[in-house]
Amino acid sequence: MSDERTPAEPEVMEPTFWRKNGWTARVIKNEEDDGWAVEIRKQGLAEPVLISPWVMGRDKKNPKPFDATAFATFVKTASEVLDRSARQRDQAMTKKLSIAWEGRWYEVRLEIVADEYEPHALLSAVDDAGATVAKHRVPVTFKFNRDVANEWVRGGFCEP
Repeated sequence: MSDERTPAEPEVMEPTFWRKNGWTARVIKNEEDDGWAVEIRKQGLAEPVLISPWVMGRDKKNPKPFDATAFATFVKTASEVLDRSARQRDQAMTKKLSIAWEGRWYEVRLEIVADEYEPHALLSAVDDAGATVAKHRVPVTFKFNRDVANEWVRGGFCEP
């Protein structure tokens, strides 16, 4: 995905190809059987976000034409797929543990920073009032588990 802004593409609303608001829906031949499928793409992404079966038209040979409702439904579904994927990616990049020490609770986090040139992680602790108590840069290979987190909290959050 590019950080550069791509110019808005013109809207197209043809029977088997729609492009609107950065989304494209195109009817393609279904490789799995004799039917049709719809490929949904988001502008700026190299791969389709969603490929879904599509219905035959009245002649039982050609695909049914798109309409505004079908396009909106596909865009909504594809947006949900992207959102779910982003949440899973974020969850995979962050590990959290709750640690109790001296009558206080701390949420200890290890967040992987996938920097192309200097990948690293951030080890941080947030107290039960929501204040960040400590934050240190650690190697991406930093071993993070309950024992390590407990030791770090009990040691006063010193740089590991």
